Amino acid sequence: MRVRYTALDPDLLARLEAYGDLRKVFDDLVLRTGGDVDQALDVMRRFQKLGYLPRELDLTRFFDQLVADGSVRIDMGHRKLSARALRGLRSNAFDLLFRNLRSGPLGDHRTPQTGAGGERLGETRPYRFGDAPSSIDGVGTLRNALRRTGTGPFDLQPDDLQVYATQHSTSSATVLLLDVSHSMVLYGEDRITPAKQVAMALAELIERKYPKDSLDVALFGDEARPVEVTDLPFVMAGPYHTNTRDALRLARRLLRRRRHPNKRIVLITDGKPSALTIGGQIYKNPNGLDPRIVKATLEEAVMCRRERIPITTFMIAEDAYLQEFVEELTRLNKGQAYFCPPDDLGSAVFVDFLRNRRRRV
Repeated sequence: MRVRYTALDPDLLARLEAYGDLRKVFDDLVLRTGGDVDQALDVMRRFQKLGYLPRELDLTRFFDQLVADGSVRIDMGHRKLSARALRGLRSNAFDLLFRNLRSGPLGDHRTPQTGAGGERLGETRPYRFGDAPSSIDGVGTLRNALRRTGTGPFDLQPDDLQVYATQHSTSSATVLLLDVSHSMVLYGEDRITPAKQVAMALAELIERKYPKDSLDVALFGDEARPVEVTDLPFVMAGPYHTNTRDALRLARRLLRRRRHPNKRIVLITDGKPSALTIGGQIYKNPNGLDPRIVKATLEEAVMCRRERIPITTFMIAEDAYLQEFVEELTRLNKGQAYFCPPDDLGSAVFVDFLRNRRRRV
């Protein structure tokens, strides 16, 4: 094969870098606007007028390039994200969160146990009753026999048999619960965007590395409802209260459909439970911790424990009385809890998720 080398065009390189930088801004804005491409582009124009983007950048050309490369499609005069762009947002979230991962193993599906099934390891061990004949290490077995008999007649005994060790692989079913109550965007602080990035990155992780795993995502405000992973960029917080009990109930129903040996709930929230479904009606009390709502929510956490479903809670708040509630929920469920700001949410979720891959089954 003949290869021709040419000088690097510095103008082309500068244009590519400019496009890459603008694309990062666009991807961030399109998430913050709930997948509204036209609104994201309008914000970029305002940024340029205010001097946050260089005035020499040709935004019209950038917008046309989004259409040309298949990231944006025109539908009834409106720009919309393509399936390719949605996958790109998930991939970018995955790369961003793993690049910021500060500690903890990257993890896999192996357990500390060795046995008859799973991935074959390089190590060997003595044969045990029940081991498959196909796992016998012929060379190691002959070596044991020769070491025992020496120069005498060759005699193979059961104790000479050596087999390859294998490592079990686990599968897991996860339900990710996202709080979309009004407090997720209260006082101008955007907490819903990093929560969405976590969900998209988690979905990308499972699709890339653990195709046998399952991930269900549900949103909860006044009520809880499932949502497709492909719809995550379009999720926005609304004028809702926080019905945590309804979210945990939905998660249990979703997990009953899954036959994976490991099941867990990841709960991302920034506020106290302030709503409860009673007889088809929603009872709300945003003032403090309502004993009636708290009691029902804690009882649901106990039900999850009885079904062997641990809850990992990520509380995006620093209020002492809220932390006490989460600690009590965690104690009753025998799960885990983390208290972290939005800018560290992604790292915390993935450190915890991947650490729990190494559980014994």
